[in-house]
Amino acid sequence: MPLNWVQSLLNWYRENKRNLPWREQKDPYAIWVSEIMLQQTRVDTVLDYYRRFLGRFPNMASLAEAELDEVLKYWEGLGYYTRARNLHRGAGEVMTKHRGVFPDNHRDVLALPGIGEYTAGAIMSIAFNEPYPAIDGNVLRVASRLFLLEQDIKSTGVKKEVEGLLKGVFPRQECSDFTQALMELGALICLPTSPKCQECPVQRDCKAYRHNRQQELPLKSKSGRQKKVQRYIAIVQERDRVLMGKRPERGLLGGLWEFPGVEGQNMEDFRQFKKEYNLEVTPCEHWIDTKHIFSHITWDMKVYRCSCRPEAIRESPLQWVYIQELHNIAIPTAFQKIREKILQEKNVSPTGTGR
Repeated sequence: MPLNWVQSLLNWYRENKRNLPWREQKDPYAIWVSEIMLQQTRVDTVLDYYRRFLGRFPNMASLAEAELDEVLKYWEGLGYYTRARNLHRGAGEVMTKHRGVFPDNHRDVLALPGIGEYTAGAIMSIAFNEPYPAIDGNVLRVASRLFLLEQDIKSTGVKKEVEGLLKGVFPRQECSDFTQALMELGALICLPTSPKCQECPVQRDCKAYRHNRQQELPLKSKSGRQKKVQRYIAIVQERDRVLMGKRPERGLLGGLWEFPGVEGQNMEDFRQFKKEYNLEVTPCEHWIDTKHIFSHITWDMKVYRCSCRPEAIRESPLQWVYIQELHNIAIPTAFQKIREKILQEKNVSPTGTGR
């Protein structure tokens, strides 16, 4: 029989769990997609993306056969685009190495692109009902309070300790519900600040609550200060076309379309376009300012209308894109304000697929 707190948690989960689309089935493919989307992204944000993505790529084969550009387009706005590229690569590997069947053992799941210990544990426990913990920030917070863990939760040692504690209490026939119940408890009750202890199903067994320390835990070291970068963006238009580039596959916003830009401190830094894009541009007028905040860096962007010699574009990696196609190519959120202003000025209505 499960421990009292484990059974109480399971009972609470079955009565109070949110109605989420990835809980409607045990298809490992669908669960994999949901777990990748939910990394560093709120549930409310993921819902529409998940439904749209599964509507277009309902199974492993459809995702593997799709062009990466289309996959990125359906991911547009969700951020952390490496996740989408790894999903696409992973689907291809499942088709070639596992004959299209999602692997049901931890080693093979962990070997897929973009899958770490947390995601592998989530898939193994939720889809295959195997006793593998899925330890994310929510679960670490719950465990630190429940077991009164006083070490920094960012440390590897704490994660290993939590993994051992949870493995020791997994209800063997109910691994799927137990993993999701821990996640749900962290999302709805055991909140980072002002936890709802009076509504908690494991309150009686929570050591932090017993010692009135739930507000102190978990202990977490502070992250470094976020870097701020100023960028100059060049908008070069020719009638119904705009000059754009595709970012390298590796790195920030890899494989997505961008309005070309360079880092700089003043207007003189427009000269860096020659080095970056093998193209000299001349700023003509300041157009707009915009900002985008990533997890580790902030871009302050000063956007200028610019000109260049048309014949010089042939020597540059940049290329003309028809403005009406801006709806159909994958452009990161960082450039959405620029795209929308261009479309608004040209009075172009939405067309094509995706968001």
